[in-house]
Amino acid sequence: MIPSVNESGSRTIGLLAYLYGPGKHEEHTDPHLVASFDSMSPDPGRDPNATLKDLQQLLDQPIQALPKHARPAKHVWHTSVRATADDRILTDEEWGEIARRIVAATGIDPGEGQPGCRWAAVRHADDHIHIVATLVCEDGSRPDDFRSGKRAQAECRLIEKELGLHQVAPGDGTAAQRPTSAERHKAERQGRERTAREELRETVRRAVAGAQSEEEFFDRLAAAGLLIRKRAAPSGDLLGYKVALPDDRNKDDEPVFYPGARLAPDLSLPRIRERWSADTRDQVAEPAGPTVTAGPSGPAAARRRAASAAWAAVLVVEHAQDAVAAAYIAAAGEVLDALAKTSAAHTRRELREAAFAFERASRSHVRAERGHDRALRQAARDLVHSGPALGRGEDGATTAMAIDMLFFLITAAVHWHAKKGHAQQAAAARQAAAHLRAAYQAAAAQPLGALHQRGRRLGRPLLERQTVMLREALPQLAEQILAEPGWYALAATLADAEAAGHDPAALLADVAGRREVDTAESVSDVLVWRLRRTADLPADTSDMAASSHAAERSAHRAGQRAPRRSGRRRGPS
Repeated sequence: MIPSVNESGSRTIGLLAYLYGPGKHEEHTDPHLVASFDSMSPDPGRDPNATLKDLQQLLDQPIQALPKHARPAKHVWHTSVRATADDRILTDEEWGEIARRIVAATGIDPGEGQPGCRWAAVRHADDHIHIVATLVCEDGSRPDDFRSGKRAQAECRLIEKELGLHQVAPGDGTAAQRPTSAERHKAERQGRERTAREELRETVRRAVAGAQSEEEFFDRLAAAGLLIRKRAAPSGDLLGYKVALPDDRNKDDEPVFYPGARLAPDLSLPRIRERWSADTRDQVAEPAGPTVTAGPSGPAAARRRAASAAWAAVLVVEHAQDAVAAAYIAAAGEVLDALAKTSAAHTRRELREAAFAFERASRSHVRAERGHDRALRQAARDLVHSGPALGRGEDGATTAMAIDMLFFLITAAVHWHAKKGHAQQAAAARQAAAHLRAAYQAAAAQPLGALHQRGRRLGRPLLERQTVMLREALPQLAEQILAEPGWYALAATLADAEAAGHDPAALLADVAGRREVDTAESVSDVLVWRLRRTADLPADTSDMAASSHAAERSAHRAGQRAPRRSGRRRGPS
């Protein structure tokens, strides 16, 4: 149950006209009162003899009783209280009781003999009500409505438990500002999937990802097509910025600008500068990886480095001090933004949704100690500068590898936030992880399919030897892995590792022991990507029949007779 408090109104009649009207899209049905301060206020929705003016005059009576100079300019208090999509449809009586509890909790009408304001609750849809009140009590005093929004939130958490409704995660004040109803309706009229505020926040976050200077940041904003206004001090020093979409305009046909801080708390210029200053301080640190080379291998190399950085970051989030862990979680958001920006169409949507959801998980009251996260920020930078990746070949396969590693990093963030009691952040990270699963399935289908086919073509002696080795190296996981469809892909990878000169048993035990695999849907899939990254094996194996031959020759030298193969070269189907 979500209350949304707005205390800036000046015309009671205007708000009532909207609440009892058809709505901007004919969405208001059967508007009527469910409760009021005296339980007998005129209801223009159900009483044919009652008018909006009657209800307005009744509510405004304490205002009119004051001398004109003493009347507050902004006297209309308004909140909507909305049930979630998972909740049952509440009765008018239940909504009326909810309204009475909200006005009592917020100080609008505290009851128990204390002075209260006049108010009315209107229902014009199944899933929510609106409460309108005038901010002068019966005795002419002002109500004690300090922090009424937070008080309404706290009361809604109690109501949810008592009525058996969906329990909304409590906020902590670090979330980005929600789009207003006017912004949502405007987006619907314009056919936008998201509001202008949300589109701008996503675009600015992508521009920040891996950026190392103000010049680079603003160049990226301009390249994305945003309108930019900078705010400078008399000295010429830059103080802030605001951005607008070129086609988002007000009634005067002027662009609607949003300051960075109004998009999200960590997108103000001072907060963004913290990332750059930390990067500058740490220039003496060891580089996160080699410079991305030009050419087709660029995106694949960047994805391998992103996978390695995510792999290392999991341990940090699990065991480092809170400020350092918070920095790594924030930087994970940059990697997601960069990966979504540069990935192929068949994974881009789910990656974009993952980055969009994880934005909420990237902030909490634990202030990030920037600088420690330089490897992840460098990975984000590499992804951006390597350019768009193809959805096939080594680009596509390394995308699956990076997503797989990022899934475990985001899962570590879920656990960290949950342990700290950050309910909204933990929920957002879980949502991001679900989108990553979907993106992984799209990215991994082709490369794992090729590995599966190669694994099925391995000779029986080699497969039997690998089965024995698996049971010895991972006795607790072996039977589960052997029963998974991904076992053949893992077998092909073990053969590739042996052909490349590695000890497959030692390598397998090493990669399985470094991090947990319990959250994986397929343990064999996880081990495939860990092995291929650690052993520096090609992620795409569509043209690796030669490796199978080399693996069989290795098996033959080990005393196992490989099956005779025809002279015709067989590739994956």
